[in-house]
Amino acid sequence: MITYREFLAELSEHADEGYRDFHKKLLKNDSINVLGVRIPQMRKIAKKYVGEIDNILTFPDEYYDVTFIKLAAVSYLKWEKFICYVDYCVKLIDNWATCDCFTPKCIERHREEFLPYIEKYLKVDSEFYQRFALTTLLHYYCGAEYAEYIFDSIKRADTDYYYVHMAAAWLVAEMLVKDYQNTVNFLLQTPLNKKTHNKAIQKACESYRLSAEQKTYLKQIKR
Repeated sequence: MITYREFLAELSEHADEGYRDFHKKLLKNDSINVLGVRIPQMRKIAKKYVGEIDNILTFPDEYYDVTFIKLAAVSYLKWEKFICYVDYCVKLIDNWATCDCFTPKCIERHREEFLPYIEKYLKVDSEFYQRFALTTLLHYYCGAEYAEYIFDSIKRADTDYYYVHMAAAWLVAEMLVKDYQNTVNFLLQTPLNKKTHNKAIQKACESYRLSAEQKTYLKQIKR
């Protein structure tokens, strides 16, 4: 069973100083310590230690890379085990990158069973609990089947938090691709925060998956 010191030594072998400095700037949080291991390598390491999940979860969260690998390892678990760790994992999220990369594949086959967790996280007055709820909807629920729940979730999310605002805009933009007319109606009928409304339209118009005609109309309904 690997020790924390041995684990850090392994990560240090893959650390890239230039990437560390670049990624630290992207995180926009000087308090986060980064070793500089690239995401594909962290995922590879996470797979290696899935069998030691209870051990690596005891390691301190003093480095972004360590926390990322913890969450990645949990995301590779089967549903029955994953669901035992998800609350612990969401509590560890303190930046957009860790949040957006925590995409447990098992949720896709258990979407109805996971909805109560999304609901629970949306109700927490925390920027990254709510962002995780919205990004999970984006990854696994986008489309007509869950449209009404997604729209309701966006309305209830606290978009005064910057990273919740950005996630909500991203989610609306994706819904415009997956269920265009229904989402346009949502934008027309819902008094979304102005900045989120306009950011959603901006992100949708940057997509190659919408037609020029659709983009022209969306620009007309910006506030």
